[in-house]
Amino acid sequence: MITFFAALALLILGYVFYSKFIEKVFGVDDQTPTPAYAQGDNVDFVPMSWWKGNLIQLLNIAGLGPIYGAVAGALYGPVAFIWIVVGCIFAGAVHDYFSGMMSMRHGGAQFPSLVGRYLGKHAKAFINGISLVLMLLVAAAFTAGPAQLIAQITPVSFMVALVLIFGYFIVATILPINQLIGRIYPLLGAILLFMAIAVAVALVFSGKPMPNLTFSNLHPGDLPIWPLLMVTISCGAISGFHCTQSPIIARTMKKETDGRKIFYGAMVIEGVIALIWAAAGMTFFSGTDGLGAALAAGGPSGVVNEILITLLGTMGGILAIFGVIILPITTGDTALRSSRMILGELVSKFYKTDGKLKILLITIPLAIPTFFMATIDYTFLWRYVGWTNQVVATFMLWTATMYLLKNYKFHWISGVPAVFMTGVVSMYIFYAPEGLNMEYHIAAIIGSVITLAVVLWYAAQIIRHRPSKEVDSEYEAV
Repeated sequence: MITFFAALALLILGYVFYSKFIEKVFGVDDQTPTPAYAQGDNVDFVPMSWWKGNLIQLLNIAGLGPIYGAVAGALYGPVAFIWIVVGCIFAGAVHDYFSGMMSMRHGGAQFPSLVGRYLGKHAKAFINGISLVLMLLVAAAFTAGPAQLIAQITPVSFMVALVLIFGYFIVATILPINQLIGRIYPLLGAILLFMAIAVAVALVFSGKPMPNLTFSNLHPGDLPIWPLLMVTISCGAISGFHCTQSPIIARTMKKETDGRKIFYGAMVIEGVIALIWAAAGMTFFSGTDGLGAALAAGGPSGVVNEILITLLGTMGGILAIFGVIILPITTGDTALRSSRMILGELVSKFYKTDGKLKILLITIPLAIPTFFMATIDYTFLWRYVGWTNQVVATFMLWTATMYLLKNYKFHWISGVPAVFMTGVVSMYIFYAPEGLNMEYHIAAIIGSVITLAVVLWYAAQIIRHRPSKEVDSEYEAV
């Protein structure tokens, strides 16, 4: 278990040390009023304590993502531990911190607005469309599964369950954030963390050997690590869905120093959850071959249910039902809330109605196509969530990089992972079966050319935004 515990220690150390460095580069000021106070509306802009914000952010960004994704990523073997640790500390948590803090600094602005401000109107138009598509895909994908399970274990039909879930979605989207989400979701976030810790403890005392990372198992046979692993395990490493959720909590922050605990902290916790479930997938089924067979037989839900019930007994069965029904729904409703907020910014010039009526008029047109997509096969939807998700993450990293460049700050902390993720998404869409399904080497060449072009653009931006001598001394000091 050396690799597992070393990875766990590195995640904790990453939060203790690297998050403080990120906060120092960003530059926080608790004397500046946050949007929760400056724009308070008792709906979205409502002050909440940092620990509530952290647990709600964790639940919003996690759901089943770091469980299902990590279990599927465990097919790559212990190398998945490396991606979770490195991706989480240097890419995902940085991505989440800047998405939340930049939103807070710009009055609770949504992610597409930040893209438009720092990457231009054409990038904003593209990301508005792809963000809305991602939100609707996530909401639909995270609704179909719970509705199917409800139909299996109760007399309620699938369509009735779907209608009930979407009725809840609309109510949760319209209500002020502190009335439902602020009261219940911190508890659900704590249960999500408890479930992962219980699995970790049970694994340690199960007597099953947990695989260590060695040169012999570094490459998982026929599965190419690059770029598939980086898309398979997104939640727990880096996920673009998170930057669509961060503005929800950015509008509730009491002070700027809470951002490190809320955004960077929630991402590290999600990394720990993904690490535990990746280890569970490798260990419980005695290696990647056994895990592959279990996934083929019962899918991610079957694997998770078997692990929980076998390791934790009756409590595991309760947690399994909670995990497969409650967690996806809590992700789906905040996805719909985020899409409502994004669309609200887009149509603010045209909608003159205020209050709950305006929110309802924006929510219903989003809920209708999401409802019909939820009737499509879950696995089909999920295929397209992965790449779309990582494209959004890449744009957020470039947005953060341009923000740092324009403010003469240490831009490499987001620029380097932005280049890395550009390479991932550029090759993946050409290689993956749900993309253009090209030969690996051809996809690699095309992806490399696209990445090189973006790197040259980055170099031009660095030259263009080179600080003056007065600013340069401060830049070098940081």
